[in-house]
Amino acid sequence: MIKLYYLPGAASLAPHGCLEETEAEYELVRVVREDGIPVDPPNYLEIQPRGQVPALVDGDIVTYESAAVCMYLSERFPQANLAPTTDLAGRAAWYRWHVYLTNTVQADFMNVFAPGRSLDSEAGKSELEAGARARLRATGEWLEAELAQAGGFLVGGEFSSADLFLAMLTRWGRRLDSPWWDAPNLGAHYRRVIERPSMQRVYQQQELED
Repeated sequence: MIKLYYLPGAASLAPHGCLEETEAEYELVRVVREDGIPVDPPNYLEIQPRGQVPALVDGDIVTYESAAVCMYLSERFPQANLAPTTDLAGRAAWYRWHVYLTNTVQADFMNVFAPGRSLDSEAGKSELEAGARARLRATGEWLEAELAQAGGFLVGGEFSSADLFLAMLTRWGRRLDSPWWDAPNLGAHYRRVIERPSMQRVYQQQELED
């Protein structure tokens, strides 16, 4: 059986949504940390050497990094329609959104929430956080414009795993000075995604509230 290792509301949120969309049987395993170090399950560092979530175990296959898990599940369960299958241009956009959201946008969120992962000095951490917040303001404005032309979802107007990833980041954006979900298009997209039955189950299982 597939196992997904997670923390509530963390980067495992989008992969959890993908699993629910597939309707596959899986086991949800919560990771417990002490001082940032995973202590339960006791072998977690053997699964994810950096101790971060998510991690996914599917038989002999172990993978981690949120976007990688989302794309893996989309390939593993094509019947879930989490990715374009015949439209090459749509597929290219699907890849692009996953790479952009994890490599650029998620990285900025990490520099806002945990600048100490990258720098030790207080002055350096403050400068890094301020720069990331400024970029996220600009990113939110750009995403607003993109969604205005996207037809409801990111890839060709059709729901995909990329929308789960963006919804996860929009939820994180509630902690910015101008919460992302207060923006008309980002907010409508977020609600459109989390109102899906799959995400309602995810929120219930992770005991999340907005």
